[in-house]
Amino acid sequence: MSARIHPTALVEEDVQIGDGTSVWDNVHIRHGARIGEQCIVGEKTYIAYDVRIGDRVKLNAMVYICAGVHVETGVMISAGTTFTNDRFPRATTPDLRELRPSEPDDHTLDTHVREGATIGAQCIIGPGLEIGRFAMVGMGSLVTRSIPAFHLAIGAPARSVGCVCRCGEPFLKFPAGAPPARHAATCASCGLRYEVREGAVTEVSPA
Repeated sequence: MSARIHPTALVEEDVQIGDGTSVWDNVHIRHGARIGEQCIVGEKTYIAYDVRIGDRVKLNAMVYICAGVHVETGVMISAGTTFTNDRFPRATTPDLRELRPSEPDDHTLDTHVREGATIGAQCIIGPGLEIGRFAMVGMGSLVTRSIPAFHLAIGAPARSVGCVCRCGEPFLKFPAGAPPARHAATCASCGLRYEVREGAVTEVSPA
């Protein structure tokens, strides 16, 4: 089994694409990128140089993944989502006489999307953040700070409003936006059990 690459996709040198991965039309993958097995890279998606993407990742159409982004196994990034990597970007040097290069430098901040996480359509992800394991970011959110594992975050700026199961179903709402000091919960959909302490989620019966 090998990767399937649409003839209109632009794949630069030194790119690795795993078995069973599909790269659709007008995708651009820059040099040094690494994409795992059984992934989907949707149409018109851009993946910058040296980006690392794990196995079984779904990137929908028109996703922009800049340098410094690391995507772990089982992540879903929905259509139109944009990542950023520079907190204080400028086009030129301070004297306006030189164009600043686009390559990563000391100002480039890494962002990590941990395994199983979902990012909804049309989100903007700020630089230097972490989207935790199996976290879910609601569509249209502006993420300006890290999202803990299993948290559901929505809004602009995004705020945690509850917790979601591995299966994607919410299992806990935060009253008044504040996580409980301690709470045990069971997912009504799949039966997995969790314990929440001061916002940190622990799996009692992991899959």
